[in-house]
Amino acid sequence: MARGNGRNGASEKQGDSGRPTMTDVARIAGVSQSSVSLVLNEMSGARISAETQMRVREAAHKIGYQLPTTRNEVDTTPHVDKDTIAFIVDEISTSPHPVVSLDGIRDYAFEQGLLVSAHATRSNPDLQDAVLRSILRDRSIAGVIYATIFTRKVTVPPQLKGIPTVLLNCYSEPRQHMAIVPGEVAGGFTATAHLTGLGHKRIGFINGEPWMDAAIDRLKGYKQALATADIAFDETLVRDGDWLPLRGYEAGLDLLSMANPPSAILCGNDLMAIGVMEAAAEKGLRVPQDLSVMGYDDQELARYTHPPLSTLVLPNYEMGQKAAEILIDMAIHGKQPRPMTIKVDGPLVRRGTTGKPA
Repeated sequence: MARGNGRNGASEKQGDSGRPTMTDVARIAGVSQSSVSLVLNEMSGARISAETQMRVREAAHKIGYQLPTTRNEVDTTPHVDKDTIAFIVDEISTSPHPVVSLDGIRDYAFEQGLLVSAHATRSNPDLQDAVLRSILRDRSIAGVIYATIFTRKVTVPPQLKGIPTVLLNCYSEPRQHMAIVPGEVAGGFTATAHLTGLGHKRIGFINGEPWMDAAIDRLKGYKQALATADIAFDETLVRDGDWLPLRGYEAGLDLLSMANPPSAILCGNDLMAIGVMEAAAEKGLRVPQDLSVMGYDDQELARYTHPPLSTLVLPNYEMGQKAAEILIDMAIHGKQPRPMTIKVDGPLVRRGTTGKPA
């Protein structure tokens, strides 16, 4: 499922620390963040080919990516009994995004000598209350990362008052907590600017569900990129979607049936982009020779379309790392940062579905 970021209020983009990340390894190796995590953490039972494993390890070595050390090698193990981070999320099994964020939290926490306990509430108030009661009784809990499967405004449970808490992929108003969200306006801008940079002037946009923050902010980025390229916004080129391939196919057919169809289509996620590629094939159009298609999310399947899908990465792993870093600074090192929303930008991945207009 696609996700969006908070709006209004102060924000801060994650700076470039110069330290290689798992996203960097994934981009160089041409695999997903999940695959990189499985390979580098030597997870047993992972069905990843020897060739792919070698490619991941070579990419990590090439850029100097350092694996988390074992607890016995860590000098920063806190000399307190609080050695666990509680990760609370509304959904975890219906999308790959929170799982990758959990990987980022787990890896950073383990490097600092802490473990992570994960709790999925399924948006059930009774289950959430039971989870919170358990956390409050557990003396090993150093703090809480409170997350949502898609970015939205939340009401932070009052039980967390007084417990170090960082919001992940969600935000609250008024701001009383640190919040980590994806930079979706920047993402929409970057994806669109890639297409304008190739020379496209009629760019269709199949967005997500219009009530979601992701859809609102990606549309803002799309409009800003068009304005930067001195291209007038044309609302007839925009369609609302639902993040699923069928809607991408339907909206793609609609756009490609226009008297003056777009030469490129940006989609709110990779699944809808796959639907657009099917619509293009039905129309007898070649991708990217006749139509450029741009996705968003960089899900695993984006590598296996024909041709492989150009897309924009949702930096779930880095968001998880950042949340863990801030929480550990608060809970273990006693730092009290001013509550703000930190927006983490994802990189563009150019593959085979985008090119210059015919």
